[in-house]
Amino acid sequence: MEGIRRQGYAQPTAIQAQGWPIALGGKDLVAIAQTGSGKTLGYILPAIVHIINQPRLNSGDGPIALILAPTRELAQQIQEVANCFGETASVRNTCVFGGAPKGPQAHDLERGVEICIATPGRLIDFLEKGTTNLRRCTYLVLDEADRMLDMGFEPQIRRIIEQIRPDRQVLMWSATWPKEVRALAEDFLSNYTHLNIGSLTLSANHNIIQIVDVCQEFEKDMKLFRLLQEIGTEKENKTIIFVETKRKVDDITRNIRRDGWQALSIHGDKNQQERDHVLQEFRSGRAPILVATDVAARGLGLGNPKCHRIENHAINHFDVIQWKY
Repeated sequence: MEGIRRQGYAQPTAIQAQGWPIALGGKDLVAIAQTGSGKTLGYILPAIVHIINQPRLNSGDGPIALILAPTRELAQQIQEVANCFGETASVRNTCVFGGAPKGPQAHDLERGVEICIATPGRLIDFLEKGTTNLRRCTYLVLDEADRMLDMGFEPQIRRIIEQIRPDRQVLMWSATWPKEVRALAEDFLSNYTHLNIGSLTLSANHNIIQIVDVCQEFEKDMKLFRLLQEIGTEKENKTIIFVETKRKVDDITRNIRRDGWQALSIHGDKNQQERDHVLQEFRSGRAPILVATDVAARGLGLGNPKCHRIENHAINHFDVIQWKY
């Protein structure tokens, strides 16, 4: 409660109000709600309560709570929430992801942390090397489960879950409820409660104006340039341009910078330091245009309600979609 007061929370979101009693009751949970609805605190707060009611860690013990996330950026954002609320309860955490040096991450795991926030690949590396183990893990969270399955992480998720004790509590959080997520839930959750806020399918937020412009491939560059000119006349705007491939990200970034726009890019081939710098510059507004692959698709917490989102990759070979927040 001290952590909640310190962060200035007046009331829980819908997913938190419905999800907390289920999670705090020790039950398995599948929670479906749109991105940005407060899901992270929905599982962090029960995790902290769960941890402080367990025996303290001994030397060589692995984490009590494991949170799996699809991307480095989302994992780091989860860690920010864990830091805010874990500090008052003396609950330690670490964030484990690829693209960053293994040394500091390994040191945190060996020293002992109650919460491990991880992307699947790097966690498997540490488990195989014996850097950590999941023998004490009794609280498992799969965040953005649909996204992880889309990215092909199912084999890694299954390998990790097989190493966790059977008396675990499992919470699966997702924006959609496709058959692949249902299959994973049936395999690894027992007698779970299914909580849904909003639609079961990935649908548009009704607060967003959407403009769909169907065009030929050769028209895209000119239409994008005109769109940026139009957006540029408005004050304090941020624009995200989503692109299908890493090469196209670099090409578009180079082209719009040549035309005088302040733009930065982010994709999976950039190292962690670059990715962190780009997101910080974009969040602060110093670089108002971000060109990205789907590594930036969810969970960035941009903190600015006036943000333009442009989809610039091909669906049936041609389209440009703008979502205007």
